[in-house]
Amino acid sequence: MADVFIALGSNIGDREENIKTAIEKIKEKGIEIVKISDIIETEPYGYKEQPSFLNAVLWAKTSLTPRELLNILQDIEKEMGREKKFKWGPRNIDLDIIFYDDLVINEEGLKIPHPDAHNRVFVMGPMVQIAPDFIHPVLKTPVKEIFEGLLKE
Repeated sequence: MADVFIALGSNIGDREENIKTAIEKIKEKGIEIVKISDIIETEPYGYKEQPSFLNAVLWAKTSLTPRELLNILQDIEKEMGREKKFKWGPRNIDLDIIFYDDLVINEEGLKIPHPDAHNRVFVMGPMVQIAPDFIHPVLKTPVKEIFEGLLKE
């Protein structure tokens, strides 16, 4: 079973309920949830002219391949009515694979670790809550140190 970390975000509709619903749907797909961070409120990233987000990260175990996991997460987003209008735009649910064990994958449509996660307080903060000693497989640095660096910027 692989250890995976999935970021959840929502800034449209009942944001907290959207995140809770996504977690339930992930469980329904047979993905074993180990730990879930607190849900935090954050300013939008990238495109700023939109409502604030609620974000969380969950740690799960799965026997799915990274591509299978991605497909399931994208299916959950579609099932929940997510519409991709433009990059970093508003969304009722966003599910991203942040880490999958210590794998580094750079394929069309699948990049692990998430290529921008180390720049995002709203990902690294919740990661520190649930797995502070996890080592970023590219940067070779614990997420706790990455997060502390972001707070100094």
